[in-house]
Amino acid sequence: QVQLAESGGGSVQAGESLRLSCVASGRDFSRWGMGWFRQAPGKARGFVAGVSWHDIVQYADFAKGRFTISKNGGHNTVFLQMNALTPEDTAVYYCTVAQTLAEIKGGTGDHWGQGTQVTVSS
Repeated sequence: QVQLAESGGGSVQAGESLRLSCVASGRDFSRWGMGWFRQAPGKARGFVAGVSWHDIVQYADFAKGRFTISKNGGHNTVFLQMNALTPEDTAVYYCTVAQTLAEIKGGTGDHWGQGTQVTVSS
């Protein structure tokens, strides 16, 4: 059974950093893309960042320059380093996997985690 488990969320002050992690289990995802979405209260879930199995990365515009996605393919793990956080980054962050980066970015990933809450206060 495939499972994705996110961790690393929490409550921080504006300007601080968080590092999210997601471990995928149940099969070998070393040749799959992995990525992050987020959903703020009252808003739709949206793309944050994605990385292909061969380490091509894409970011949402708001994430460029502040967030860094990386992947440890051998351990089916993806990370999201988030710096200079603002209250607008407050959301539940979800991990997803898909065979292509396009599928990641389009939100049509095959599997999703349960999410981890990130709260940024001013």
